[in-house]
Amino acid sequence: MSSAETVLPQGAGYGVGIGLFFSAFMLALTAMQARYTPWSPKSAEEFSSASRSVKPALIASGIVSAWTWAATLLQSSAVAFKYGISGPWWYAAGATIQILLFAMLAAKLKLNAPYAHTWLEIIGARWGTVAHLVFLFFGLATNIIVSAMLILGGSATVTDLTGMNTLAACFLIPVGVAVYVVVGGMRSTLLCDYTHTTALFIIILFFVFTVYVTSPKIGSPARMHELLSIAPPVAGNAEGSYLTMRSKNGLIFGVINIIGNFATVFQDQAYWQRAIASRPASAVRAYLLGGIAWFSIPFTLATTLGLAARALGGSEDATWRDPDMKPLSAADVSAGLPAAAAAAALRGPGGAAAMLILLFLAVTSATSAELIAVSSIGTYDIYKRYINPKATEEQLLRVGHFVVGAYAIACGFFGLIFYYIGVSMGWLYTFMGVILGGAVCPIAIGVTWRKANKTGCIVGALTGLVAGVGTWLGTTARLWDGVINVTTSGGDYEMLAGNLASIGVGAIVSVAWSLISPDDFDFDITRAINRPAATTEYDTAERPQPERALSDEKTPSDEKGAQATVKTTEPSDDESTADDDLNPDGLKRAFRFAAWASLALLVILVLAIPLPLFFAQTIFGVRGLAAWVGVGIAWTFLAAGVVVIGPVWESREAMGMILRGMVKDIFTRGGGKFAHKQAAAA
Repeated sequence: MSSAETVLPQGAGYGVGIGLFFSAFMLALTAMQARYTPWSPKSAEEFSSASRSVKPALIASGIVSAWTWAATLLQSSAVAFKYGISGPWWYAAGATIQILLFAMLAAKLKLNAPYAHTWLEIIGARWGTVAHLVFLFFGLATNIIVSAMLILGGSATVTDLTGMNTLAACFLIPVGVAVYVVVGGMRSTLLCDYTHTTALFIIILFFVFTVYVTSPKIGSPARMHELLSIAPPVAGNAEGSYLTMRSKNGLIFGVINIIGNFATVFQDQAYWQRAIASRPASAVRAYLLGGIAWFSIPFTLATTLGLAARALGGSEDATWRDPDMKPLSAADVSAGLPAAAAAAALRGPGGAAAMLILLFLAVTSATSAELIAVSSIGTYDIYKRYINPKATEEQLLRVGHFVVGAYAIACGFFGLIFYYIGVSMGWLYTFMGVILGGAVCPIAIGVTWRKANKTGCIVGALTGLVAGVGTWLGTTARLWDGVINVTTSGGDYEMLAGNLASIGVGAIVSVAWSLISPDDFDFDITRAINRPAATTEYDTAERPQPERALSDEKTPSDEKGAQATVKTTEPSDDESTADDDLNPDGLKRAFRFAAWASLALLVILVLAIPLPLFFAQTIFGVRGLAAWVGVGIAWTFLAAGVVVIGPVWESREAMGMILRGMVKDIFTRGGGKFAHKQAAAA
């Protein structure tokens, strides 16, 4: 598309792609954190895991942000455009349950390896080098596929809206993010996540009220119902309607979505990273809250913009089309463009700009999570394990910075490679489970089950990979008379077969082998990973507690700076809590709670709500659609309360520390600076 045909000028694309203003904002936040709080990003532990001190609402906000990919906004709207109201539900439910179930793994992580930096460290300590290398392949493959989807979706939409060169978009997006990740590390990533999440909810609600309240083109659920009722019928839906959960292809997509996202969550270090960064008592609550809150984003946005694109006549075969709505080809839909097209048709350049900002926030936030995740793997699972086992903290920090920069550039190349071979974000999204699904069960039982057999899990992961790829190619060849290419291999049945074979074979082989020849592993081995010489010393010195520092720290009153006094002779409430958090009985209770809560929510989201509507072949009337939309809006407001307001309330004392430090700096030069060394030594 030429720039003359775009809604926004190319300059808007380059401005968003570079993101210098946002990078400068994040650098300023990092500088304030380093000056006025106990958290210094010059520490390798702080850089990779935020000193393991982050509270649940901020972790939940980070989970929401990291799980909001370009696909969350674009692919969810594309399946709404294709299948109707079932698409947003199956996208949201099919990618929420993994986060909820991951709460169990987070509890087990804190119980079985509380000081690990990566999940691969656990695999290496338990099963040795061969297993570590095998699962290192799956871990890095996950990061590469996720990063490629982010870049593909982001660059396609930016190019479509602004005419920006695709090559430039592929590189400017990750490189701009790398700037603040290198400086601030994990805590900077979480702060970035919070600002992104806040803006995401604001813009999503802007589109919701535009479509269903104020827009003269739609403006109400009744008008949306009217326009969807005259849209060209969709094959496989009850009476061809977009207003029903009875969608055969929607259900197939739901199964593919569930399998593929199990692979990306359980094997992506970005999600383990947040469990590692959280305090032990926070991990379970954070993942449950984050998963429930995240559901509202794809469900509400896709029910808004995805349906709006269809209602405004976005398909090439539409009998009626709004004059501002451009027709979308099958390739456009696969690239995830219905949401952007609907935004531009509804609000013109303003809507396109809002969509561009929304996409930028989603892509950069998820990219920052991938950068810090790959940095941790490169630092601890490659450099420290195989190159320099005696690396100093300074060396680890330097390697972490280098990997962030190198991987940012690599992300651009991954995006370009897939772009030039004709692979779209939508194709890659449904394909990821074929490659990655075989390792899901082996990893899960390797971290949680003492009887998991090393050989069985390695063989299960590899045979799952072979079975997935073989079944996918075989099904494609059978359905298309031997013709295998990007177009023929991307169908629903081809991808469904490959996804099921991959995760199914991996699970059957690893579990059956472990039952026949069980190990009897002692998790004390993994609990010793990176364990400090004295846990109490670690808790009081290396992992500063902000509330304790806030209540006991005395800021120097003059320019020379008297030493800060932090009283540690008597353990503070936070220190006692930190010790209690690692209590095995408490962590086991947290695991049981996570298991019951996540399984109950799984049943509700995947079985109890959608399947009765599917088998009843219900077609929503105006009131039914209004209720469906109303649920999404209410869910979005509640989610915003948890992940937007919650972190502010949790961090009120730390923010007070920063404000007091800034005031003291104004009136006493250097008087507000937090004395890191003295606080640690006190």
